[in-house]
Amino acid sequence: MGSFLQILALVTIGMALLWFGYTLFLGSGKRLFVVYPKKQKRPPGGESRPGDPQTCPVCSARLEKGRLVKSMAFPSFTGKDRLMHIKGCAYCIDGDRARICPVCGVQLHENEILIARIFERPHRKSHVHVLGCSRCRGPGGRPR
Repeated sequence: MGSFLQILALVTIGMALLWFGYTLFLGSGKRLFVVYPKKQKRPPGGESRPGDPQTCPVCSARLEKGRLVKSMAFPSFTGKDRLMHIKGCAYCIDGDRARICPVCGVQLHENEILIARIFERPHRKSHVHVLGCSRCRGPGGRPR
């Protein structure tokens, strides 16, 4: 009987310590130790991957501070998202870099654009999702 009570007491203490450790490190309250994701290494030569922040979606050039991408956003009919036409950054508009559609991989001519959807939420940065170019999303292209 005495050994049974000792085992029961040790199991109870063990369960209490597991619960305390879980709530301390992984619980829904404030975490004491925050693990940040590792930064991904950039490809050599300062190149960026499509979708990285501060990159041109047309030519994947890393944009310097203050550089913007030339685009035009249209008003929303539903209030959730808007359509956007992306022309490109100063590098690809001038012809210094190849303009490539990130969806179909075709090289774009100077008069072609990317069609994107922009999601705007209050108190957050806007999110842009590229749907395709005027060739693959335009008339006779892939259906929506």
